Amino acid sequence: MLSLLLLFVLILLASFAIVMYITRPTVEEKRVQQRLNSIGFGSAAGAEEPADLLRRVTYSDVPLLDELFRSLAFTRRLKAMISQANSPWTVGRLVATTILIFAVALWLGSIFVPSVALRLIVASALASGPYLSVLVQRKMRLSKFDETLPDGIDLMSRALRAGHSVSAAIEMVGQGVADPVGAEFRTCFEQQNFGLPFREALEALARRVPLPDLSFVVTAILVQKETGGNLAEILDKTATVIRERARLKGQLRIYTAQGRLTSWILGLMPFIMFVLLSMVNPKYTFILIEDPLGQRLVIVGLVLMALGFYVIRKIVDIKV
Repeated sequence: MLSLLLLFVLILLASFAIVMYITRPTVEEKRVQQRLNSIGFGSAAGAEEPADLLRRVTYSDVPLLDELFRSLAFTRRLKAMISQANSPWTVGRLVATTILIFAVALWLGSIFVPSVALRLIVASALASGPYLSVLVQRKMRLSKFDETLPDGIDLMSRALRAGHSVSAAIEMVGQGVADPVGAEFRTCFEQQNFGLPFREALEALARRVPLPDLSFVVTAILVQKETGGNLAEILDKTATVIRERARLKGQLRIYTAQGRLTSWILGLMPFIMFVLLSMVNPKYTFILIEDPLGQRLVIVGLVLMALGFYVIRKIVDIKV
């Protein structure tokens, strides 16, 4: 009965995916929509959408799902994460892909894995793949932004010393610095051109890129705008501090490389050994899946491995 229900869900999701594929927007429509979203979107996780030029952002290509996802706090945070990763995913496609992978893995697990708990664990791990891919893209993009930000600050400082206004300096950063710093500053400048107040455009920039260094730069610009002061000197000192922090982070990564490598080895070794032993003697390892005691041991082992991996990561993750 459970297998038939899973098969029905699988067919339903496959039909839904085919309809979405047929009705998907063209490449030109995607490019235009992505450009408009980059100008109009600046909300962060858990925050209300600011008074940007374009308050409507696409959560799903299906209107009904778009309205549903727009009302949920989780999907708003997911949309912010996708925007920060500059990923082509939409919330609707990401959720649909996750559900589809979970249903397929659960259905296949009902054939090969007797334990319901073990099937749920494996299906959940596989279904988290799309979310983790977006999370990795977000981390890589923010890391690249953090590395390139000092160059943008230096360019802004030189522009201010040359007599340009802050808005013109932001435009120069958008044109002269590599992405993602250039793209984000260019979006900030375009928002101002379309009528968004200067303060709100900078605050939207800080929300789109939730990095402490950028928040400090935005705060310095806003304070200087209201109280005055030598902004170029402040930006020079900020760039120096950011570079020193980057150098210290690099040293810490060298010192903690052994701990990070240990966590990966300890995490992957049981799975590698299971595959190798299954190739040599399947009866030797399948008892862990077929026997009830073996299934319980596998579940306990996976939980302890996840806990150990988390503890090791917290030990080597030193905040600077």
